[in-house]
Amino acid sequence: MIKLIKISKSFNGQKVLNELDLDIDPEEITVIIGQSGGGKSVLLKHIIGLIRPDSGQIIIDGVDIANLNDKKLTETRKKFGMLFQDAALFDSMTVGENVAFPLKEHTQLSGKEINKIVNDKLNLVGLDNITHKMPSELSGGMRKRVGLARAIALDPKIILFDEPTTGLDPIMRDSIDRLIVSIQKRTKATFVVISHDIESTFMIAHKIAMLYQGKIVAVGTPDEIRSSNNSFVRRFIKDLKAGVRDQGSGVSSQESGVRAC
Repeated sequence: MIKLIKISKSFNGQKVLNELDLDIDPEEITVIIGQSGGGKSVLLKHIIGLIRPDSGQIIIDGVDIANLNDKKLTETRKKFGMLFQDAALFDSMTVGENVAFPLKEHTQLSGKEINKIVNDKLNLVGLDNITHKMPSELSGGMRKRVGLARAIALDPKIILFDEPTTGLDPIMRDSIDRLIVSIQKRTKATFVVISHDIESTFMIAHKIAMLYQGKIVAVGTPDEIRSSNNSFVRRFIKDLKAGVRDQGSGVSSQESGVRAC
């Protein structure tokens, strides 16, 4: 469904993506990991067409979106849903209005039909009777769930996640991870996730892709990544696991010198 071929992108003379190749399998969860500032978010924005590459191809369902005009690119984006790092809810809208927003923007459905879809999607993410609440009244985990309900409102074929468990406590993180897995199984959509959380990555991923120095240097199942002989992959996972232990003991990753993705 998604194929990236020789993607290169530079900003102010600094190369962020360097002839990057990646195949993302349909109806699976692919998690992209890598160092902070290494280009993960830039890569995600290329997939949805928010950034155009300097060179290379981005093939979505057989179409190279890198060369589409703005009108056709807008149509292609309707295949996507996206859950942003902070959920990116509209603070001036109720929960119901937030979830209804893409339906009102992109469909001709009646108010009654939209309300039914809103309630169905909120129910799917485990939220009931909160359509009247404002985002400011919600916990971080609930905001993430509302953001996910909005992301799946149009039943997209592809859903992108930018650090979906950032800022959550371990219990809520586990809850969101399980929800992501559950929603993917039910919708059969293609999920692409950027994550800095190695435990979440191993829990949800069908496939893991590691980004390093602008290229994908390793791709595999969680078991294959765990047992990788690539020296960078092994060191990276070791450092992340050390960071988790340090956080549990009250020592920050900054204090311990650990680099998180």
